[in-house]
Amino acid sequence: MTGWTWEYHGYDPASERLREALCTLGNGYFATRGAAPECPPGDAHYPGTYAAGCYDRLTSTVAGRQVENEDIVNLPSWLPLRFRIDAENGGLSEAAESSDAPWLTPDSAALLDHHQRLDLRAGTLERTMRYSVGGDRVLSVRQLRLVHMADPHLAALRTEFTAEGWAGSVEVEAALDGAVTNDGVARYRQLDGHHLTDVRTGRGTPDSAWLTCRTRTSAIRVGMASRVTADGPVARRHTEPRALRVTQSLRLSLAPGRTTAVDKVVALHTSRDPAISDPLHAAVDRAGRAPGFETLLISHRAAWQRLWNSAELDVPGKSGGILRLHLFHILQTLSPHTADLDVGVPARGLHGEAYRGHIFWDELFVLPYLNLHFPQISRALLTYRHRRLEQARNAASDAGRTGALYPWQSGSDGREETQQVHLNPRSGRWLPDHSRLQHHVGSAIAYNVWQYCEASGDTEFLHTKGVEMLTEIARFWADLATYDDSTGRYRILGVVGPDEYHDVYPGSSTPGLDDNAYTNVAAAWVLARALDVVRALPQARQDELRERTGLQEAELVRWDEVSRKLRVAFHDGVISQFEGYGALAELDWSAYRARYGDIRRLDRILEAEGDTVNRYQASKQADVLMLGYLFSPSELRQIFARLGYELDDAMWARTVDHYLRRTSHGSTLSGLVHGWVLARLRREDAWTYVEEVLAGDVADVQGGTTEEGIHLGAMAGTLDLVQRGLTGLETRDGALWLDPVSLPRLSEYGFSVRYQGHEGIAVQVRAGELSISAPASERSPIDIRLPTRTVSLAPGKSCSLPLHDR
Repeated sequence: MTGWTWEYHGYDPASERLREALCTLGNGYFATRGAAPECPPGDAHYPGTYAAGCYDRLTSTVAGRQVENEDIVNLPSWLPLRFRIDAENGGLSEAAESSDAPWLTPDSAALLDHHQRLDLRAGTLERTMRYSVGGDRVLSVRQLRLVHMADPHLAALRTEFTAEGWAGSVEVEAALDGAVTNDGVARYRQLDGHHLTDVRTGRGTPDSAWLTCRTRTSAIRVGMASRVTADGPVARRHTEPRALRVTQSLRLSLAPGRTTAVDKVVALHTSRDPAISDPLHAAVDRAGRAPGFETLLISHRAAWQRLWNSAELDVPGKSGGILRLHLFHILQTLSPHTADLDVGVPARGLHGEAYRGHIFWDELFVLPYLNLHFPQISRALLTYRHRRLEQARNAASDAGRTGALYPWQSGSDGREETQQVHLNPRSGRWLPDHSRLQHHVGSAIAYNVWQYCEASGDTEFLHTKGVEMLTEIARFWADLATYDDSTGRYRILGVVGPDEYHDVYPGSSTPGLDDNAYTNVAAAWVLARALDVVRALPQARQDELRERTGLQEAELVRWDEVSRKLRVAFHDGVISQFEGYGALAELDWSAYRARYGDIRRLDRILEAEGDTVNRYQASKQADVLMLGYLFSPSELRQIFARLGYELDDAMWARTVDHYLRRTSHGSTLSGLVHGWVLARLRREDAWTYVEEVLAGDVADVQGGTTEEGIHLGAMAGTLDLVQRGLTGLETRDGALWLDPVSLPRLSEYGFSVRYQGHEGIAVQVRAGELSISAPASERSPIDIRLPTRTVSLAPGKSCSLPLHDR
């Protein structure tokens, strides 16, 4: 790894799927894993291609019941390109199909060396290989791949062949392959993964071919076309359409030491695209009109440079390289092209089939970063939620509630996609899945609405789509809360918090827990914030809102009351994760670590032993401490004060220590949240957690999960931790708030942000001071608020602020 490249030397079949995920190329519209084009799918390789928002729903028999699942669809593969030479005379017979020469792949004994290089700055994947092809003859192969960032429907692959010290022929076979299934996650293989049907193929011009198909139930039509050309003599060219695959074969004559290139340019369209009548026609036309590889490469690099200019990040050393890799994958999944799509934030990117491509609450960790760099993307992602507001209202109504109940997992249309059962691979048993009770996803959406509007100054969105979502989410919380005469407080019963290990009380047959602290405190914040926004609306906007939603004044009164009286449980001087948490048994953590080593998935370990994690004070990931991620210490004190509780620094410190000792970090998000909280509480311990999150995907610390798709929330969260966590940067009350601390392990770093129309605000931390400068413009000065003073920074000016210890 260098500052801008990610490299792998040698070929390791056991690591290929991990490398494929980390070397995925995409542009926000579609992405393709970094698989070797010459290798078929198998244990070592999985060349998946995924288009944002392209889902299909199938029914499978699981544990004796019919289960319906919606999955992101593995689309036809555009990658296949293989090659071979005649091992005896260096040539091929006229009937190329009858050649007995083996296809050359990295798995063959002929491989001499293999090198893979991901160029983050250019957005390209380069592979170089050398093969022994008889005697002292060597065939050198170089490939350069891109998924075009300027034109989101194009991808291209250049393959260069060089005969080292010999002359002969090489046969090249390129293909579009429709014989693909969703087979990238082992634990899903009992489910029906055959999403494509009606596959047809054909030839166009002498150098072009096409493939079309549709998804089985969502009936999304897919069109794909390729153009294959060579810059040297072509002795033979043949295109063969077959039932599920179309191949284009070329025989090239190689001269000693001379490099001959084969270029494959591919276009992809689906029937979800705007401004087309037919995806196949659009793909064929686009592939035919696309410029050559060199021209495509120039415009692709230019598009990437524009993105890097908008997301400048300067962190030294290995950590900086990993952070840049994280940003690269964020931008490939959620690029400016996303602003034109109806899609959400897929938790595992467009990099694999884990979680079936579903949208969870990961936008809570992604949008805070995007807000300060690409607010148009944040707006589009929130619009995805608004378009599904009616479905959320229906879900609340079906549950006997008012307002909007957003699903824990969603996909195409906003209905609940959370599975009814899940497999414990350790025991082999299918178990009930109660994670759909994580109603706190609604609070995450409300939080993101507010944070986006604060950072962007987009009052138009806040006063229309934003306030409508806030209103309906607040309605749901106000209705779900029930008054308890014995305590004089409101309670929220029967939910599951972010922890996920705890979903039922020991011995109970009814799922759900009462008064989850994170759920209740976040709900109180939503109610108070929604109340503020509604009351601050211009009268005309208020009238529109009341007309659209039927909002009554009595509801606002209830919001205010519930927001001040929601119950939070405590035990032993700390915040309880939920009512009854303090009565649970303590786990012998040392014994389980000694017995199993990695206990991140403690729930699976205990279930396989015939026990349940519900009996113990043990968490999968940050739950109560999530409050310290959402809110600064001062904000958190204010929220608790509004609820009638005192939360001083000592209690918060005890709470943090309590859960630090009782969390297994079964989610990549957990270490991120702990690092965030500790950066503001006990900074000398923070970087240990941050380093683990940085290693999360590149070292696959979860043990085989990254190959199924990267963890987008954790990647974005590390960027945001540097951007906001370490500097204390907040956007609220029309100002930039800064409360910076210095970390001994990261004493110098810099980045730029965009705030309320000011583009390129530069922030630099070094040698005990923070410098901030605003680009020249005609805009108003920026209010910068520190713990002890306020600074007005005019455009074109800069200032330096001292860092202080805590």
